[in-house]
Amino acid sequence: MLTYDFTGKTALITGTASGIGKATALAFAKAGANVVLADIAQAPGQMLAEEIMQTGGSALFVQTDVANSEHVAHLTSAAVASFGRIDCAFNNAGIEEEHGRLAQSDEQLFDRMMAINVKGVWLCMKHQLSVMHAQRSGVIINTASVAGLVGAPKHAIYAATKHAVVGLTKSAAAEYGHYGIRVNSMCPAVKSMGNIEMPADLKAAGIFRLSFGCPAFSGGALGVLRFFWCRLLACRRFSYRSLALRNTSNLSIKLAESCIRANAA
Repeated sequence: MLTYDFTGKTALITGTASGIGKATALAFAKAGANVVLADIAQAPGQMLAEEIMQTGGSALFVQTDVANSEHVAHLTSAAVASFGRIDCAFNNAGIEEEHGRLAQSDEQLFDRMMAINVKGVWLCMKHQLSVMHAQRSGVIINTASVAGLVGAPKHAIYAATKHAVVGLTKSAAAEYGHYGIRVNSMCPAVKSMGNIEMPADLKAAGIFRLSFGCPAFSGGALGVLRFFWCRLLACRRFSYRSLALRNTSNLSIKLAESCIRANAA
């Protein structure tokens, strides 16, 4: 079993009210990191912060609408004011509220999904990269989706937002790599794409690998289904070209496409 000691490091995580965000926050706290929690839902976010502190961890909750620039600026400032730096940022907040064909799509839903899934990630990265640039170090992980690697019938808007996240990730990695900053996107299977959803705690373990376990990995859009998480966790050092591009992403795309076709009718 791989273990990590993140004592003295600070992890900022959005979308921590439930699921993968919550699991990742608990995992970082257990490994000794200072954890900055962000979510638009105040009650579960505050409860998670209290849970972490009651077990001896260090946590700060900041209620945040990631689509609001003032909220994101305050979140970033609060993290630095409380802990002095941001070593890892996990931009996980997002929504998936689309279940119809493109011609029946709603304009308000389009605007809402673009605001949270795309603008939210862009705003978070914008402020996080400013902090990490000054530090000359840091890791950013953005939650995308296998729908950001392939087409997704009945999820066209969602797929568009996640393709945008992948593009933001690769561009930021190219711009900031020489400052000691790595940026990657995680592309898990969406729940509606068949029986291929993996537990949140397994995804959280993969966040650890992308955060500090793989110093040669940046600019990747890592397609992650259950088999490939096991492959990821077993690999101590890998590069985007050698593993993610040739093996992980391409095979994940093929599996994702077959699942999408099965759910397109």
